Amino acid sequence: MLQIGDEVVYFSVVFLLVVLVTRSATWATLLTAFLYIFMVMFRFPPVPADRAARVLRPGALSSGGGVPVVAHRGGSHDAPENTLAAIREASRNGATGVELDLSFTADGVPVLMHDETVDRTTNGSGPISKLQFVQLRRLNAAAHHRMKKRLTLPHSYSTCVVHSPALQAVSVLHNMFKKFPVLYNSSVVSSFEPKVIYKMRQTDPHVITALTHRPWRLSRFGDGTPRSLSTWSQLWTGVLDVLLDWAHHRVLWKLCGISAILVQKDFISRDYVQYWAERGVEVVGWTVNTAVEKEYYQNLLKISYMTDSLLEDCDPHY
Repeated sequence: MLQIGDEVVYFSVVFLLVVLVTRSATWATLLTAFLYIFMVMFRFPPVPADRAARVLRPGALSSGGGVPVVAHRGGSHDAPENTLAAIREASRNGATGVELDLSFTADGVPVLMHDETVDRTTNGSGPISKLQFVQLRRLNAAAHHRMKKRLTLPHSYSTCVVHSPALQAVSVLHNMFKKFPVLYNSSVVSSFEPKVIYKMRQTDPHVITALTHRPWRLSRFGDGTPRSLSTWSQLWTGVLDVLLDWAHHRVLWKLCGISAILVQKDFISRDYVQYWAERGVEVVGWTVNTAVEKEYYQNLLKISYMTDSLLEDCDPHY
């Protein structure tokens, strides 16, 4: 739960800021009261903690040293990402679960795909949103993978039918959970976009959800390089990043009623894990790809993490 002290601080800050801007205690009081009422009326309570814990920290743990280990994109170093081959390989290698990315084809078919285009992972080219499903079925999802000579996946997309991190996905996800109720006790829906998670909770409050977050995502790429060479653009997106970070940690998590937050590994510490533990939210790190990092997560932080390989060290992934 959100601590009482937190709420007092947050709304006090809002009150003071409005007073400074409007120079009116009346307007400040009314706006602060409106925001408080909005939060109370429109926020979603998280799913019961015991059910969320069974999904996020299942009893039958993998061989990952006592914490759940999730194969990122199915384990993209060990097998072609977002394919059934990756899911099966992750299972053989002892993964507790798999993380998968979802997209839609031009004809509205949900498929497993991370990028906006098929260029990086297949022998095809073009935006996935412009390609028909029948076209994707002809592509080889192992075309550029390091193990492509050992794998044959000419029609992998015909069996990997799910969907994407867009509002369009919510209805499809809802139907999937209704068709396969076991997903309620084995799956988590996550997104970088709070509106997707909020809509998911609104559509089906029984689904366990998580927000995905990387500080400075709007202004910088994962490796730290600026997204824009323009000073003004960097400044503006930097301000937006600060606001988004504040919102994730102070407002959005409670409004959406999340059970977990997926955070880029470089921003996680013991204090950070404790911060969220006090609010009943699990922290999951991504993407943890070296033995040293895995030991840190398993033995010191003792929290779940995502990795591209369950077998060996591999390149950093942002």
